Amino acid sequence: MPHGGFGPTDDPTTSYDGNILECWAVIAALAASVPRVRLGTLVSSVTFRHPAVIANAAAAVDSISQGRLVLGIGAGWQLNEHLAYGLALGSVRERLDRFEEACQVVSSLLRKKRTTFAGEYYHITDAPNQPPPVQQRLPILIGGSGEKRTMRIAARYADEWNCWSTPQVLAAKTAVLRAHCEAIGRSIDELRISTQAQFVVSNDQAVLSTARESALGPTMVGTPEEIVDAVGRWRQAGAGEIIVPDPGGPLSAATDAYDLFATEIAAHFAPPQRAIS
Repeated sequence: MPHGGFGPTDDPTTSYDGNILECWAVIAALAASVPRVRLGTLVSSVTFRHPAVIANAAAAVDSISQGRLVLGIGAGWQLNEHLAYGLALGSVRERLDRFEEACQVVSSLLRKKRTTFAGEYYHITDAPNQPPPVQQRLPILIGGSGEKRTMRIAARYADEWNCWSTPQVLAAKTAVLRAHCEAIGRSIDELRISTQAQFVVSNDQAVLSTARESALGPTMVGTPEEIVDAVGRWRQAGAGEIIVPDPGGPLSAATDAYDLFATEIAAHFAPPQRAIS
């Protein structure tokens, strides 16, 4: 994204100072320097770049990474960024109409040799995207939990759907996604489902109590054992992947948090190791 986040209680029209690196510049660098992990955008707003530019950038990063990109795209929502950089956001209806057109453009450019498209927001004529992605079907992730439009768009165009949630919320949202898939004759099993929340993991009950009182948005607070249980319930609700966001604060605190997840939570869900003979 460009620059300048804001919290739920802050003025949504004001940009704030803070070091935020530009998404596609960073992900291209990671593709070249980090050799193994999957890379993805969660998510790249179609209001920041023309969808043809997004598709071309995605194909390039997929080539650099040798087929490790997940392309996450969304309709856009952060008002302060759009105001600061002079970008049109529009009403909810306008941004979703634009997003649905963008999904058609991106998916066609990633999967066809040439694309022609004429819509209200985008027009391209016999447009190439060469070289194509390394992956035969570079996965498109659509992020968002709007049940009437966003999830309907995801059912039609996404290879992966993502939203912020708790296990209970995800179970309800997955039922909605299944209905949208059934309406167009698609199996929900064709889509990967991922989710995330803010996590506070500690064995200190005072820390957990304070976190529960101050939690905003989807937040999971608990001991490692309680979070293991929550991840299990997420998996039962349909999640194939749980994404752990940056907890914020100093790098050492983030490293400690990720170490805790790896050793006391993720280890419970690791696939069995194959014996070497």
